[in-house]
Amino acid sequence: MGKSKEEALGVRYKIRITPFALTILKGISERRIMEKIISRIDGLAEDLEKQGKPLVEELAGYRSLRAVGQRYRIIYRVDRGLVVVIVVAVGIRKAGSQKDIYSLAKKMINLRLVEPFKAK
Repeated sequence: MGKSKEEALGVRYKIRITPFALTILKGISERRIMEKIISRIDGLAEDLEKQGKPLVEELAGYRSLRAVGQRYRIIYRVDRGLVVVIVVAVGIRKAGSQKDIYSLAKKMINLRLVEPFKAK
């Protein structure tokens, strides 16, 4: 299998974390969990094609990466034009709950508190 254009050129993405994601991250009381999530976020600087999965519907254009025993999710988008990975939310997947990280991310995007993804 061939390398992507970014891999072939040795591109390293910059990581930006939105204030919303940073607030959630700082609210995690267990240091070990926070460090594992930060490590996964740092890993997004390289090998983007091998990480995360594309999201659909209201979160189309964003990706989700599992972390910490697959309990937490990191929701991010990639801006290849700026060579930036933007982490928009970090949290626990709780299907059906109002505190589910996907539900929170959708609300933040709909309220325009997180910049929506713009297709190029």
